[in-house]
Amino acid sequence: MGTPKQKGKSGAATNYITRNQALKKLQVTLADFRRLCILKGIYPREPRSRKKANNGSTAPATFYYTKDIQYLLHEPVLKKFRENKIFLKKLSKALGKGQISIAKGLEERKPVYRLDHIIKERYPTFTDALRDIDDALCMLFLFATFPRTDKIQISTVSNCQRLSAEFQHYVIQTRSLRKVFLSIKGIYYQAEIKGQTVTWIVPYLFSQRVPDDVDFRVMLTFLEFYQTLLGFVLYKLYTDENLKYPPIMEIDKDESAAGLDALLIERTRIEEKVEERMKDKTIGDNEEIIENGQNNENEQKLESEERLKTLPEKLQTIQNDDTPSLPPTLPSEVEEDFSDPTSSTPQITYLSLSNSLSSLATFQNIFSSLKFYLSREVPRYSLEFMIKSFGGEVGWDSSVGAGSTFDERDETITHQVVDRPNVEEKYENRVYIQPQWVYDCVNARRLLKVGLYRVGRRLPPHLSPFVESKEGDYLPTIVQEVESEEEEEEEEEIEQAEEEGEETEEESSSLEEDELTHQKELEAEAAGISYSASSSKSKSIAGTKRPREDVNSEAKELAKIMMSKRHKKLYDKIQDTKKK
Repeated sequence: MGTPKQKGKSGAATNYITRNQALKKLQVTLADFRRLCILKGIYPREPRSRKKANNGSTAPATFYYTKDIQYLLHEPVLKKFRENKIFLKKLSKALGKGQISIAKGLEERKPVYRLDHIIKERYPTFTDALRDIDDALCMLFLFATFPRTDKIQISTVSNCQRLSAEFQHYVIQTRSLRKVFLSIKGIYYQAEIKGQTVTWIVPYLFSQRVPDDVDFRVMLTFLEFYQTLLGFVLYKLYTDENLKYPPIMEIDKDESAAGLDALLIERTRIEEKVEERMKDKTIGDNEEIIENGQNNENEQKLESEERLKTLPEKLQTIQNDDTPSLPPTLPSEVEEDFSDPTSSTPQITYLSLSNSLSSLATFQNIFSSLKFYLSREVPRYSLEFMIKSFGGEVGWDSSVGAGSTFDERDETITHQVVDRPNVEEKYENRVYIQPQWVYDCVNARRLLKVGLYRVGRRLPPHLSPFVESKEGDYLPTIVQEVESEEEEEEEEEIEQAEEEGEETEEESSSLEEDELTHQKELEAEAAGISYSASSSKSKSIAGTKRPREDVNSEAKELAKIMMSKRHKKLYDKIQDTKKK
């Protein structure tokens, strides 16, 4: 019989520890303990039985894992917290005695801790860090709009503004933006970075009122960690794109409210060296091609002489075998003709992949051929970011801020964004639209018609792109009209593809016939047969090509059987229009 278990020596009593016990074990204050838990990512836990975890006591308490608190004992930041506590005591003592020189020396030797090792511990891979920057971006964009207070320093606000602008520049350079939504809380953005979906919210630029009932010590601790995390992530993203990090901040433009143009984005010298090496390589390749070309001419002459020697034997075999044969079917063609239509796993083909890439490229450049001018009343900070993210060119009034490359009188402007009931002075050769048109075009992934978004018109509903509509859900009439237009465009694309396919088939068949006739003429000349006799013989053989046409018709029937219902309906419509 084994020894009985002692109370409080195993189970929940040893797996959990209360907050007061953790403070005594670490010998820190409650504020430092909270900061340490936030930085290390340690959170309170809820045991199954609070009574067992608290050694039979039912008093309210906050529990942590014992192994987490044991892990904090060896944290270098904890050592810096203790050094900072000693520093504050010495500083207050020196100031109390009026020893200014000693106080200045202590201030210069103030203990500073770094969070680099914590970032590496919490995020072993770069993908893990990308998945967790949503909250970091939301916090940074929030503090970038705060005014200076006794709790929030101006250096913190300026650093948040710099990091948020750097992230926006990366999204613009890589064309990573995918969705946007205007809500009551702010503007939601979604980007696709390195295969990961990143979503964040940006508050509207109104005068912010800092509330008094919020514990800014906790928020500033989170902000401190997020600033370090985003610095690591941005350095990796910029270096992967051969961009210099950190980008240079032009102080004059920043003071004159230039916005995103205040940062100077530059390429690294590595890209220039690669281009120089590529040029040298192309020159060397051209010299090798010239040398190889001379050798290839000699080889082609030898091959043509060998073919002429074997020509009589080939002519004899062709004359003996006059019966036309059907072209052999490749195994890949058989597999395509008789593929299983019930297979649930979608097959990714080269054609589908190329189509998706081309559609993504067109979506990333929907504003590339447009030139926008922003009026004073529209949100420039958002529209500038949106338009530049999709290849557009944007300008604004000089009273709003510096950095605009053109003014309102520029004749090359295609769209002017206005948010007022009417415009007194209008310029020709440009369209006056409301700001919602830009956001709806991005969510629709194409340029929408500007009729519903003109100045003074009642705007259509701005739907969230993050919600996928199902069957039976309410959809406004404008959305139904847009979907019907998309279906019509798909039908037109299919019709164009069918016509192009028929043209290519006709061209290929005519080329094959020309090659056959040319080969027969060469054979007749080599055998000494007259041209009239060979032409009459070719006419008699031409009648034997009907079986191949039958094979083509059978292949079309099989392809029609394998079609889905939607494509079959479209195919029937196309055939009906051709008959008419």
